[in-house]
Amino acid sequence: MKQNLNLKLRNSKKIRNILFSCLAFCLVLSSLECGKKKFVKIFLPDSFSITAELAISAEEKQLGLMFREKLNLDQGMLLVFKDEDFHFIWMKNMKISLDILWLDKEKRIVHIERNVPPCKKPPCASYSSKIPAMYVLEIQAGMVDKKKLKLYDRLEFIIN
Repeated sequence: MKQNLNLKLRNSKKIRNILFSCLAFCLVLSSLECGKKKFVKIFLPDSFSITAELAISAEEKQLGLMFREKLNLDQGMLLVFKDEDFHFIWMKNMKISLDILWLDKEKRIVHIERNVPPCKKPPCASYSSKIPAMYVLEIQAGMVDKKKLKLYDRLEFIIN
């Protein structure tokens, strides 16, 4: 009888340890998924593609490209908003200059800010489109001129 009880206790401890291990594994997986950055491929009118990090949550948009040391020619960040509106961008804690494009819901460029410098000290200027936009694309400074981007050019991308 005592031996049966000891066996049951050992088995229940094994089961508890297995369940705890499974739970810990699931938590690790979910935290990795939460911290995973999402990207989208954006095609310019000349078919050049930019791999843009997506900023969808308020926290991701607020952080933006702050503290980045460099941005390659084929990299950027796409800020995605729920509705077309006047979305303001600032360069606080930025280390690099950017070209900034505002796009409407049809993914057409409705406003361009070229070679926007980092904010060296407060107060930091803010930038916005003069027409409501749904997306803001931040790319390497000089890209707008290099790729001859202009107002109402349409960019191609699909967000899953």
